[in-house]
Amino acid sequence: MSGDRAFSSVAVIGQGYVGLPLALRAARKGFETVGVDIDTGRIDALNAGRTVITDISDDDIAAGLKGGKLSFTADVSAIASVDCIMICVPTPLTKTKDPDLTYIVSAAEEIAVHLRSGQLVVLESTTFPGTTEEVLQPILETSGLECGKDFYLAYSPERIDPGNSEYKLENTPKVVGGVGEEATELAAEFYRQLAGSVHVVSCTKSAEMTKLLENIFRSVNIALVNELLLLSDRMDINIWEVIEAASTKPFGYMPFKPGPGLGGHCIPIDPFYLSWKAREYDFHTEFIELSGKINSDMPRYVATRVVEALNREEKSINGASVLLVGVAYKKDVNDVRESPGLHIIESLAEKGAYLSYHDPFIPSVRIDGIELDSTPLTEAVVKAADCVIIVADHTDIDYQMLADEAQLIFDTRDKMKDIPSSNVERL
Repeated sequence: MSGDRAFSSVAVIGQGYVGLPLALRAARKGFETVGVDIDTGRIDALNAGRTVITDISDDDIAAGLKGGKLSFTADVSAIASVDCIMICVPTPLTKTKDPDLTYIVSAAEEIAVHLRSGQLVVLESTTFPGTTEEVLQPILETSGLECGKDFYLAYSPERIDPGNSEYKLENTPKVVGGVGEEATELAAEFYRQLAGSVHVVSCTKSAEMTKLLENIFRSVNIALVNELLLLSDRMDINIWEVIEAASTKPFGYMPFKPGPGLGGHCIPIDPFYLSWKAREYDFHTEFIELSGKINSDMPRYVATRVVEALNREEKSINGASVLLVGVAYKKDVNDVRESPGLHIIESLAEKGAYLSYHDPFIPSVRIDGIELDSTPLTEAVVKAADCVIIVADHTDIDYQMLADEAQLIFDTRDKMKDIPSSNVERL
């Protein structure tokens, strides 16, 4: 580490899927840790020992608070007293699919007010290459402090996979790139105390691009298999059978599965972040943009297939009762950001369907004037629906009951493949 510098206190701005696990981990490793979030309801819940994400339990929060190393606040001025400030805020898209850095800019402006000499600031939010130095650094320097001299700045992409019980912060290597060698060294040493394994890159842009590569890799391959699904449907080929067969090859192939579309805070968004930045360099990312388009079109394709399935049952989508099982963007999480389930609801509502949904993790949804509350998944509810769509394959769903009671099931996750039923149509 540079000189005798050592960090003993941390502030984590943003207490969602990225920031909350980071704050808990820092507290467990002995850092005086404060979790900061502008959502006062979220802060009140955390201070009362109640979790706000599915990957963290109430017991985890209570243990962190009891240990005396962890606290939560909506007062951003708390960052003034810490050694290290981590930024873990959302980076969504605008309606025109352009990067929305509102949360990063807002966090940076708040930090600049309270920034003091010697602090390390690390951005973890997924964004385009150049954000750390071109957007964040100038705002922080409005404090009158100089980056690399008075304070240190680095980027380390978050690698949280919500719902993944095998890979967590502590056993997933961290990539680190700083503004200058000293910042890189300081950030790397800090993360070694949290994650153990750290991979250092030469600059913040390389670290930022690393995160985009990881997620665009998934986006492109999912788009590929989604496009093959569309073709296989026309050719009367079972794409799920094809994927299973291809997966027997022990080399040169990695299985990806089709689905109703991409959701979450990274994979559906990252291709557009890079495409937007690429235009600055007179470069058009045709391959990446095409994958984004294919994946974005999947919810409407699902809606079309549901209409066709109902037609075969001599029912019209106009006036039909449609029940979605799961509206979270993936199984066993309480996150609906960019969820394909919401887009499916919109598409079917436009066609005149009566929509309802069940999701044990999402109590209510509000989308463009449509307001729905999660309904209990009872036999009566399932029987009453003209069609049940499995969108998020949550673990604690009685799929056998669905097979027994539903008039028609449209399965977008291949969840029903091993449950004998004559009323299931697969994506």
